[in-house]
Amino acid sequence: MKRVTAIARKTLRMILEASRDMYPREFGAILRAEEGTITELILVPGTVSGKRHAIFQLHTLPADFSVVGTVHSHPSGVYEPSDEDRALFNKFGGIHLIIGYPYTEDSWAAWTNKGQRTSLKVVA
Repeated sequence: MKRVTAIARKTLRMILEASRDMYPREFGAILRAEEGTITELILVPGTVSGKRHAIFQLHTLPADFSVVGTVHSHPSGVYEPSDEDRALFNKFGGIHLIIGYPYTEDSWAAWTNKGQRTSLKVVA
């Protein structure tokens, strides 16, 4: 799996808008990257969203080597991962984003599959 170092601004803005639209429930999706940059979202059929969870039906995803991780929102505004988030990170993908309320370009963080905070560049 190629290391992810960036996210396309249009993809970040799509995530922020989707998170705002789902508020006060969590938004969740799968991340797809090209050449180390997150460029697309995959909406997983059957995802269940609530005020404190977004449950993915990962078994419904086709084999796709461009999938690199997950994104979900935290309506609470805290974008530190919960124990449940860390368990998901450890099982699926290499990069994970948590978007915190109020869903602005500075209210999110990226995490590795080991639950360590990492940085991503926002690119045009």
